[in-house]
Amino acid sequence: MSKALKTVTATAVPLNLENVDTDQIIPARFLKATSRDGFGDNLFRDWRYNSDNTPKKDFILNNPAYHGKILVGGKNFGCGSSREHAAWAIKDAGFDVVVSSFFADIFKNNALNNFLLPVTVSDAFLEKVFAAIEKDPATIIAVDLATQTISLPATGDTEKFDINNYKKTCLLNGYDDIDYLLSIRSEIEKFEHSLL
Repeated sequence: MSKALKTVTATAVPLNLENVDTDQIIPARFLKATSRDGFGDNLFRDWRYNSDNTPKKDFILNNPAYHGKILVGGKNFGCGSSREHAAWAIKDAGFDVVVSSFFADIFKNNALNNFLLPVTVSDAFLEKVFAAIEKDPATIIAVDLATQTISLPATGDTEKFDINNYKKTCLLNGYDDIDYLLSIRSEIEKFEHSLL
């Protein structure tokens, strides 16, 4: 199965909260596993479930009206500890894109390394996204990595986003760091021969 990420056109889950930290994304007590599988079950565990494991009806991920491959968070998403498990949990829960007006640097890098695209937008655009989803939970968001644009087709609002060129190449091709090196093997060999 390809890990490449080129475009994502989907509905979204709005988590309109600022300063969402990695311990809220995946609580520390769930970090014992060594495999990346199963973390999605505990995404936002303490916000999603009561102590008896019944779903909290007022939490957005438990509302069947909201679903999709895009998670929209408030400003300063992914702050706190550097645990890579936060990106694993979001990806394992079925999300390919996280949108916010600011990401903590370590979370952003962990996301990119796990084929989860963090899209940084302006505060004004983020407000438009939240407003559109609140008005209609079926609102479609279109993310195009090649053109580095995010848009709301229903309103015509579009904004460009930045991404490191190396990480962009990796995501577009489904490369991890080793895959990337293998993809330029002939260039590396040519350079090595030029040194002889």
